[in-house]
Amino acid sequence: MKKRAFSGIQPTGKLHLGNYLGAIRNWVNNQEQYENIYCVVNSHAITVYQEPKELQQRTIELFAMLIACGLDFKYSKLFVQSRIDYHGALAWILDCNIAIGDMNRMTQFKDKSQKNPKNINVGLFNYPALMAADILLYQSDVVPIGDDQKQHLELTRDVAMRFNERYGECFIVPEPIIPQVGARIMSLDNPESKMSKSSSSDNGIIYMLDSKDSIVKKVKRATTDSLSDICFDSNRAGLYNLLCIYECLTDKSRNEIEKSFKNYAELKIALAEEIFSKLEPIQHKYYELTKDPNHIWQLLVQHEEYIKDIASATYHKAKSLVGLI
Repeated sequence: MKKRAFSGIQPTGKLHLGNYLGAIRNWVNNQEQYENIYCVVNSHAITVYQEPKELQQRTIELFAMLIACGLDFKYSKLFVQSRIDYHGALAWILDCNIAIGDMNRMTQFKDKSQKNPKNINVGLFNYPALMAADILLYQSDVVPIGDDQKQHLELTRDVAMRFNERYGECFIVPEPIIPQVGARIMSLDNPESKMSKSSSSDNGIIYMLDSKDSIVKKVKRATTDSLSDICFDSNRAGLYNLLCIYECLTDKSRNEIEKSFKNYAELKIALAEEIFSKLEPIQHKYYELTKDPNHIWQLLVQHEEYIKDIASATYHKAKSLVGLI
């Protein structure tokens, strides 16, 4: 019997190359290995204010993009978080079993509250509890995550074990899957920072729907350094980032890549070509899918009954164990 994998992605901003290489491509490549449940986590998105109509549109667009990237409904179940009410209900039960000190240690809350000092809300603080509910609700064996979510998954594991010990067996304690290559793609113009949808500048971000011209311009302008040799040196952040992206896209060895280029210009030309060659078929499929909004909606609800059955069973077991009627 296959292990069950669960992961989610927020519909905040446009999907970019960092999302694809850091998460989605791994979902696609591993989908025959696991029983997969993937989620557009739009309830998490409103921890920062979102214009309502834009959020609805981005949710549908992200759903379509995940299919365009290669998620196959033969192997993967895909749904929208807010359409399954059990997430919030289980999060409340977990809230009552998480110590305030554990939540205070979550570094992502500190980072996000510093970036949005006017929007420090309870939902942002409580984000890890909802994430734990997302994962535990589906009895997930493994969770593909980025490096920045490790702390949240550790909390999920802790609360699952604590709950099981206190009330009786209820949750599977999930294991993380963190890709060694591509887990952290950095900004092209600020390689000390992660490529992010929340970045103040588009210059460092390759979006999944960028044109070839836009990709070429962004890669040509990418930050490097004054040295001339091409090598994988993590102390040379700009060059290292470009080489890591190229490595992800080509699956060539580092030694082979280092020998392929005499200078930055050659590397940047080859990298831009490689990026577009991977994104072009995804873009084509995305535009085909989004021609028919009714078809997208049919796909969006296709797995909901299956998802609800799993979520309902877990929630009602947890509810009963804690003594709720």
